[in-house]
Amino acid sequence: MKAPLQRNAALAFTALLASSGTLVCCVLPALMVALGAGATLAGLLTAVPQLIWLSEHKFAVFASAAAALAVAGISIWRARRMPCPADPLAAAACMRLRRYSTVLYALALFAFGVGATFAFILPALSSQSQ
Repeated sequence: MKAPLQRNAALAFTALLASSGTLVCCVLPALMVALGAGATLAGLLTAVPQLIWLSEHKFAVFASAAAALAVAGISIWRARRMPCPADPLAAAACMRLRRYSTVLYALALFAFGVGATFAFILPALSSQSQ
């Protein structure tokens, strides 16, 4: 019983990691420029040039994050009604893994939403106002 729940936690963590890539790709540069830290951003890009690749390939970053979110979401949804063991300690661990998976998944969805807002919605709104 515990193996599917551990898999769900791992999938939720993978989705969170992929969604964090959307934050690094799109939110971090926009936020640094908005806060007036353009020179710091230039220094960061010099030190970590892979950030430029992430920004140039944001559709691939978002597609992989969406795929990870979909796989994790389906897996968590399907396991939501799985029975936990009768042993009180094992049942507590089972419920803890369920909550852990759900919280990680919610954080991943939030990160994906923030990244999508900065990458696609805000640029579209700013280009319409001009």
